[in-house]
Amino acid sequence: MDVSHRAAVGPSVLYRMALAPGWVASIAVVVPFLAGVSIPPAFQYAPLVVSAVLLGLPHGAVDHLAVARTHGDQPDLAAIARVFALYGVVGGAYAVVWFLAPTAAFALFIVVTWFHWGQGDLYALLALADADHLRTLPQRAGAVFVRGGLPMLVPLLAFPEWYRRVATDLVSLFAPDAAAGIGWAFRADVRTALAVTYGALVVATLAVGFVRADARRPWLLDASETLGLLAYFALVPPVLAIGVYFCLWHSLRHVARLLLVDDAAAAALENRDPTAALARFARDAAPLTAASLALLGGLYFLVPNPPGTVPEWVALYLVFIAVVTLPHVVVVSIMDREQRIWT
Repeated sequence: MDVSHRAAVGPSVLYRMALAPGWVASIAVVVPFLAGVSIPPAFQYAPLVVSAVLLGLPHGAVDHLAVARTHGDQPDLAAIARVFALYGVVGGAYAVVWFLAPTAAFALFIVVTWFHWGQGDLYALLALADADHLRTLPQRAGAVFVRGGLPMLVPLLAFPEWYRRVATDLVSLFAPDAAAGIGWAFRADVRTALAVTYGALVVATLAVGFVRADARRPWLLDASETLGLLAYFALVPPVLAIGVYFCLWHSLRHVARLLLVDDAAAAALENRDPTAALARFARDAAPLTAASLALLGGLYFLVPNPPGTVPEWVALYLVFIAVVTLPHVVVVSIMDREQRIWT
């Protein structure tokens, strides 16, 4: 795995920029709920709304440059056109599925996001935290499953009604009665089986990692993040928990990955100037972030049941996020292959 830029930058810079904000934000959000403080539901949507311009949507708006940079090349028109074509074909096909079979599209959204968010944490553990305990392909697959399940499965187990409400909001944009097709997922027996199976896999994954670890610190980081996020998603209502996680955990870690394959941004990090590196990312992401927001506005006029309330607008945004996530996962998987994440 190519970590030459990471080694040159040094772990302290990357910890402060890519890892620490997620830790601090998670603790800051969970503490009020531990103290019994409630936050009005309308305010819980704020982080997801902000993610449209802060890290969330923009973190995928550099995909057209990321593949070439990961190969060690400067992006040219052909490389950029290939990524645009990928988004047009894969994202366009998935958009059609939302109109034809919204329940299936929602289920695919959960599966793809589960994999992708686990994929993002696997990269962070290997490249940013030197997780030598994740040695084998089954271990890395297990880490992806466990880490992706924290934001995607734990809220279903802890807040089934919230989860059902969000699912219904998304599907109802296309077919108000279609959400009944996923009602089985909210049954108590199904959630109990999922909880037991997932809990066993969490324990097994961490136990095998402990046995295989040469250095204890990366394993402790992995275990602390896993158990900490387990508590976080079990205590914080899903819309708020996901919004904060999306911006300051998943997206920020991916931004760090993008900076490390950009020679100019990596040089800024080597000079301990993360502000300049992040400014370069913001410049690269701005055009396609603006274009994405315009496409989101266009989606409003296409859905059969346009949104009228804040939750419904957030649902429309999440549908758009779903559509662009699928080709984004293809791009990140190409980066994984080039950087030998799975070998």
